[in-house]
Amino acid sequence: MPGQSVRSFADLGLPVVLVHSLKNAGVSEPFPIQAAALPDALAGRDVLGRAPTGSGKTLAFGLPLLVRLAGRRSDPNAPRGLVLAPTRELALQIHEVLDMHGATFGLRSVGVVGGVPLERNVREIQRGIDIVVATPGRLIDLLERRSIALNRVEVTVIDEADRMVDMGFLPQVDSLLAATPADGQRMLFSATLDDDVDRLVEKFLTDPAEHATAESVSEPDIAHYVFRVDAARKTEVAAALANRDGRTLLFVRTTHSVDRLTDDCRRLGVPVSSLHGNKTQAHRTRSLAAFGEGSSTALIATDVAARGVHVDDVTLVVHVDPPMDSKDYVHRAGRTARAGASGTVVTLATDDQVEQVRAMADEAGVSATVVDTEADPTSWRRLTGARTPVGRPLPNEAETPAPRNPRRSAAPARHERNGRAAGKRGGGRGRRG
Repeated sequence: MPGQSVRSFADLGLPVVLVHSLKNAGVSEPFPIQAAALPDALAGRDVLGRAPTGSGKTLAFGLPLLVRLAGRRSDPNAPRGLVLAPTRELALQIHEVLDMHGATFGLRSVGVVGGVPLERNVREIQRGIDIVVATPGRLIDLLERRSIALNRVEVTVIDEADRMVDMGFLPQVDSLLAATPADGQRMLFSATLDDDVDRLVEKFLTDPAEHATAESVSEPDIAHYVFRVDAARKTEVAAALANRDGRTLLFVRTTHSVDRLTDDCRRLGVPVSSLHGNKTQAHRTRSLAAFGEGSSTALIATDVAARGVHVDDVTLVVHVDPPMDSKDYVHRAGRTARAGASGTVVTLATDDQVEQVRAMADEAGVSATVVDTEADPTSWRRLTGARTPVGRPLPNEAETPAPRNPRRSAAPARHERNGRAAGKRGGGRGRRG
């Protein structure tokens, strides 16, 4: 819509009933990626979008998907819409968005992910599901069991394609796309477009309309610090950072380290939750619910487990264990300063790690200030709001009562669910290559 200012979803040609559904969800003004991609997607073109998590891309592909499938029902075991996502959390959040607005047209969706009983997925698909939102591994399992057919898929979406590549899903994504009709509409969204993502685009998208929003490449408002810390005090410093006001996400390298730091923090009276690949789906849902509703203000996680976490207002990211490389640094840092907000990123580094971490930050395109927590015991607290824990020991995380309404509190971040964060425009991840 060149030369025009898009002020509402109605300007983009959405059906009135869908505009009303968005309005009921508190959504009236589209994000830039939605305004850019929706006209081409609604016209049936293949779409290539460069947009980070938090930019509102779920509605950018979800709304045209719903419009395309409206007015008809899908046969048993033969969905007409397919969305692939790299993690179970992201897949379930997309499913919730599509379920909410798809009800306007009587469309049904299902989240097909690991951690959910396979037989439950089979039963749901047998009833006739219009849209399947899946992680690659679980969908491959269903295909091998012949519990689902993809030959009637009319619209296929690959979300966060760069993460699919990072997590080793490229062969599965390739085979799943090959199982869908070549003449169907395909949309691919990725924060970065490296060689492997480019190969997917060249192989499966036909003359795609390309859209990149300014927010996908702009520098977010993030302050970066390297906290020099004695190895013996690392847990003490991490616990003080987890004990601050505001949502804090702490990254450690291994599942064992997640469990150990979680136990240490809770013994100090800090109400933290944990997330890693060895946790059950019930635990993961519960941890995200506690983090989302605020009964747990800090979440301790591994890189892979946290890649599906979409929670508003994470104001501090802490690399308790320094990331392996600059790409991991950027992925982790991208969890804060979303939807136009500001944030802080801290890396805890021992003496022998400081220079390596500074070089990694430089490679990631950020300038990190070094603060010595021993020589300057007040600055690091002032910069982050860290507080020394003084509470009573808390019970083991597994013994903590679940939030009263886990589905609500674990819901996707509002800017992903509805495409509009209250009073804020979409933000970006910054430099991602």
